[in-house]
Amino acid sequence: MNPDSRGFYGQYGGSYIPETLSGPIEEVKEAFEKFRDEKSFKSDLSYWQKEYVGRATPLTYAKRLSQFLGGPKIYLKREDLTHTGAHKINNTLGQILIAKRMRKTRIIAETGAGQHGVAVATVCALFGLNCTIYMGEDDTKRQRLNVYRMRLLGASVKSVDSGSKTLKDAINEAMRDWVTNVKDSYYLLGSALGPHPYPQMVTEFQSVIGQEVKDQILNKEGRLPDQLIACVGGGSNAIGLFHPFLEDKSVSLVGVEAGGLGIKENLHAARFEGGSVGIFQGTKTFILQDQFGQIKETKSISAGLDYAGIGPLHCFLKAEGRAQYTYATDKEAMNAFSLLSKMEGIIPAIESSHAIAYIIKEASNLSKDKIVVCNLSGRGDKDVETAIFYSNKEDIYN
Repeated sequence: MNPDSRGFYGQYGGSYIPETLSGPIEEVKEAFEKFRDEKSFKSDLSYWQKEYVGRATPLTYAKRLSQFLGGPKIYLKREDLTHTGAHKINNTLGQILIAKRMRKTRIIAETGAGQHGVAVATVCALFGLNCTIYMGEDDTKRQRLNVYRMRLLGASVKSVDSGSKTLKDAINEAMRDWVTNVKDSYYLLGSALGPHPYPQMVTEFQSVIGQEVKDQILNKEGRLPDQLIACVGGGSNAIGLFHPFLEDKSVSLVGVEAGGLGIKENLHAARFEGGSVGIFQGTKTFILQDQFGQIKETKSISAGLDYAGIGPLHCFLKAEGRAQYTYATDKEAMNAFSLLSKMEGIIPAIESSHAIAYIIKEASNLSKDKIVVCNLSGRGDKDVETAIFYSNKEDIYN
C-alpha cells in the first residue's frame, strides 16, 4: 500500500513543512523514487542485509510460553538478533545507501530509546560518514548504555534539554540542524512518520520483516498466522510486520501502544486512546494534544514508545478497520519482560514487552489451534538498568 502523489494515506500523512525544508524534502523524495527500483541499489541492499545485518532473522516458536499461557501457538520474529539488536538497522541501512548516492557526507538523526541512534552510528561507521544524533536529556539518562555505544561508534550525541526532553524534542532539534546544513547533510528519520516520503520509505525498508515472516510461517505451519502483534511507538517495526499482510484479510493485525501509568490518569503515550487528529512534525496524524493544540507530555517506561504522534499509515489502517490498536501499561509490560525472560531465555526490549503483554492478556481468548506472530523488535540489554530501578521501586522517570 503506497500513499497518493502528495503522500497521503486517506486523510493522513502529507508534508506539512516550512518553506526552508521543501527543497531538501523534495531532494530526498526524488532520490528515493530514482534509486528504490535500481538493480544496483537492490543488489547493495540485499548484500548488506545478509552479510552485515544478519538477515533473514529467525521465526522462533515460543514453546514454553505457549504452553504456560495455554492459548495459541506463539512465534517470535527475532529482530533482536539483528546486528545492533533491533529492527532499526533495516531502515538505516536502506537510507544510508540512498544518502551515499545523493553524495551526502554528513548524517543527522534523532533517537528515543537509542536503538535508532546506535543503528545510524553503526552504518555511518561502516560507510565513513560523519554523524550527529540528537537525543532528549531524559532519554540519555534512561539509555546511558546506548549513548556510550553511539559515541564509541564515532557519533556526536547532542542532549536536548528543551520541552519534555524526550523524542519529540530531539526530532525538533534534528530538523533545525538540517535546515541550516542542507547542502552536505541527510536527515535519517527513524520511524514511519514525519513528512512524505519518510513514512513510505521507512515502511518499504522495514517490510523485509513481514516478507520473511510470510515465507517462514508457510514453511513451518503450511498456512498464514491468525494474528500479527507488534508494539507501536512511531510505528516502524509494526508497519514492517503488517505491510506484506495487508491484503491477507484472514490475518488480524494488532498494534500495542504505551499505556504508561494509566489512561484515566492521563499519564501515557497511547495516541488512539487519548489523542486526536492534528498536524505534528510534518504530518497529519493522531497526536496527544490539549484543547489548544499544544502537545501533551507523554509517560512510558519505554523511551522508544514515549512519543506524542504515530505514523500516518497506522491511522489509515485503524480508520479502515484493517488493524486494531490497544495498549499495555508499564506494569503489564514489565511483567511481560520478566515472564519472557524466564520462559524462553530471551530478554526483550521493554518496547517489545508491550506486545508480549497483550499476548499474555489475550491468550485465554484464543484456542490452541490458532497461530500468532509477535515481532520481537529488539533485545533488552539496554533496558536492564531500567528494570533494576523498577524492581527496586525507584522512580524511573527521574
